[in-house]
Amino acid sequence: MPALTSCPHRPPCPGCPRFGEPGIAPAARDALDALAGAHGLPGVAVICGKTAGFRLRARLAIRGRLGSPKLGLFELDSHRVVHIPNCSVQHPLINRVAAIVRRALVDARVTCYSDKVHLGLARYLQVAVERSSQSAQVVIVANCEDPAPLLGCFELIRERLGPELHSLWFSANVGRSNTILGPELQNCHGPASVVEHFGGAAVHYPPGAFGQNNLDVAQAIIEHVRAEIPYGARVAEYYAGVGAIGLSVLGRVSEIRMNEVSPHSLLGLELGLTSLDAADRAKISIVPGPAGSARLAASEAHVVIADPPRKGLDPDLTSFLRENPPERFLYISCGLDSFLSDAARLTSLGRLRLGALTAYNLLPFTGHVETVARFERT
Repeated sequence: MPALTSCPHRPPCPGCPRFGEPGIAPAARDALDALAGAHGLPGVAVICGKTAGFRLRARLAIRGRLGSPKLGLFELDSHRVVHIPNCSVQHPLINRVAAIVRRALVDARVTCYSDKVHLGLARYLQVAVERSSQSAQVVIVANCEDPAPLLGCFELIRERLGPELHSLWFSANVGRSNTILGPELQNCHGPASVVEHFGGAAVHYPPGAFGQNNLDVAQAIIEHVRAEIPYGARVAEYYAGVGAIGLSVLGRVSEIRMNEVSPHSLLGLELGLTSLDAADRAKISIVPGPAGSARLAASEAHVVIADPPRKGLDPDLTSFLRENPPERFLYISCGLDSFLSDAARLTSLGRLRLGALTAYNLLPFTGHVETVARFERT
């Protein structure tokens, strides 16, 4: 699909600061090529996907006046919302959900939140599209303790979305903060999770769990990782989330220990385990808590996998892997600066070497790059 060259929204939305530019950001490519060259590797291959309709997840701020809400992203360094009714990188269903929610807020006379005075009800809209059903998991985040003031709005959303509604959720967020979701989510309608498949077991995403928004490229990353795991390997996975990687590689492993700290992601992982047969379930052990505290789960593993947040690996885990290297360490990075720093630390004792490096354009038109690296014991 050709790259997009224009955007209808003004002022520009900060979600796509490089809108229309092909490939990953030049600075990111240069940094990765320099790292590859320093380790005797060829130039880094860049894997790209669609540039339109690829985002299957969105979190949109709701601001504005009664009867005239705006749904979109904040301008940089402000709480002014760029209204994006026709976002070309979002799945069309997300745009339809946003339009229906906006109309429902107007018709039900629901006020919009104001950061300045900490008043108003509707704060955020979160949408996740389930690929198999082409339906949307919808979360309304509001500045109230229970959904009672929004029930009329919810009924309109259910009626107008019809079969395109997967589930409808309420999240209470009454604090003065930039946090989007409140601590708990209440299911008002529909199933407990969006279900995806990445060439393996079912993966469950409750609304509070992290999920990639570009699932086509995420699936390519998972397939890449799966191919790097020898059959019959013992595996330890850190920052496992809901199990998108771990549950998708069960056919290759003899054992997998999965570490995760988020309660919402652990709930999704638990839902995934319930649908497994006894043989696959017996391969898995869950190690909850911070990755650094769970570092001994990597002991005796042939392959270690880590997919950390943008800040990179927990320092205690990095130290453990550097001093007790597995045969193979597969690092999926979403933060280039932290990855470069971690790579230097991991290889500093000469017990691990960088053996392969691939870049994935997971979020086109941004400075973000997803990097998959294979480190090998020397």
